[in-house]
Amino acid sequence: MSPTVILFPQESNLLFPTLLIIFLPLIFFVAKRLKASFSRSPPLPPGPFPWPILGNIPHLKKEPLYVTLAGFAKTYGSDLISIKLGSQILIVGSSPAAAMEILKTHDRNLSARYVPHIIPAKNPELNNFSLGWTFECNDSWRNMRALCRAELFSVKALQSQASIREKKIMEMLEFIGKMEGKAMKFRDIIFASIFNMMSNIMVSRDFLNLELEYESVNGQGICAFWRELFGLGGIPNISDMYPMLGPLDLQKLRKKSMEMFGKVCELWDDIVKERKKMRKSYYKDASPRPQLDFLDAMLENGYPDFQINILLLELFSAGTDSSSTTVEWLMAELVRNPKCMKILREELEREIGSQEMVMECDLPKLKYLECCLKEPLRLPPPAPLPIPHRAAETCQVMNYTVPKNSEILVNVWAIGRDPNHWEDPLEFKPERFLNSSLDFKGTNFEYLPFGAGRRICPGQPLASKQVPLIVASLVHSFDWSLPNGKDPKELDMAEKYDINMLKKEPLLVVPKVRK
Repeated sequence: MSPTVILFPQESNLLFPTLLIIFLPLIFFVAKRLKASFSRSPPLPPGPFPWPILGNIPHLKKEPLYVTLAGFAKTYGSDLISIKLGSQILIVGSSPAAAMEILKTHDRNLSARYVPHIIPAKNPELNNFSLGWTFECNDSWRNMRALCRAELFSVKALQSQASIREKKIMEMLEFIGKMEGKAMKFRDIIFASIFNMMSNIMVSRDFLNLELEYESVNGQGICAFWRELFGLGGIPNISDMYPMLGPLDLQKLRKKSMEMFGKVCELWDDIVKERKKMRKSYYKDASPRPQLDFLDAMLENGYPDFQINILLLELFSAGTDSSSTTVEWLMAELVRNPKCMKILREELEREIGSQEMVMECDLPKLKYLECCLKEPLRLPPPAPLPIPHRAAETCQVMNYTVPKNSEILVNVWAIGRDPNHWEDPLEFKPERFLNSSLDFKGTNFEYLPFGAGRRICPGQPLASKQVPLIVASLVHSFDWSLPNGKDPKELDMAEKYDINMLKKEPLLVVPKVRK
């Protein structure tokens, strides 16, 4: 009789769990290595090693973000870098090659939009009403862009608007003429004039009285209010660094931006109501409905009030602030570079002669003026870090992995100062563009003031009309000097950044009417 082996039930039940505990880490390790060997993904772009929870926030300096990001690109020797701001991954391209990969090669996937928490369109229910902040390039976005192109930015539309711009510039010149011999706050009057250009194109009204706006005290004018609204976008927001905290709005930035958004909409609220009543009366008596402006075009397309408000806010923001800052930078450079001012004035005298004012139809003849415009769009660009993109899906760019929902930036500031592509990159030299084929239509990735790809700024055709027309008119009509006989070489050209690039010290100049 063979011996019987007896296994006690308690020992039998414990054996398998014990073996599982011992070998499970080994099994997990082997499985992970096997998976990695069969499907090895490229790494993230290089960058400073992130801290737990904080990410790379401790690595940021007091300098502007675009300067810090350019420094990281040099430190890690890569056109594409990555950092973590809290839990949010940020991928940054800092060269023409990286810009081409982001804005052309992978444009379909990387043209999704990363929307900060302070933007009204962050709300998914409202997002399709936005032109600039739609999450995806969907049908709603395409329809709005087509409407803007047809009604605002086409050749036909720009030609029909020319008389408006010329009229508002004449009013600006008359106002500046009254300031002859006095130190003038340049930025305020340019901003107000461009604002009125836009308001007449949008709703056929002046929103600002130049004299009242200029003389407003303690920052009570619309210019100051708009500047404050833009300033909110330059404040680091913990809701963007830790999206899970977004609903809490810990810094109350979204609450404040929505309150200011409501106040801005009051500018045109009565006009929209009045126009709706007018259109109803046309329906009743079957009269033909005249289209006066862009507001009529939006109503004709059935846009609801909130969509009208968002679209007007975005168009005013894009069309006024960047253009007025570009004019200020260019005039500051012309004042501190008398040689360039002289060449431009000689061109105006040669092409315009004794004509009382510069007309929009004169612009194609003014080649040096065009060069002068291109230079402050490079140094400094109005938007050193254009509106951020987002990766709709994980993809590979320049042999690196870009994870889904990463925030994507192109450092236009760094590209415009790259000595590999620009001779004397820190010098104001308009003549560098005289025999150059570079333009700002998004095909030259070493020069991207308006971006490129699907998300290229749709207002580029308008900006390329109104900015040179204003500058040519100012140079043609006035001599310019600094207050108290200050040497132009001493002019402070320090930068200040929120969303757009501002002169830290607003330009103060003294106009003198040219006979």
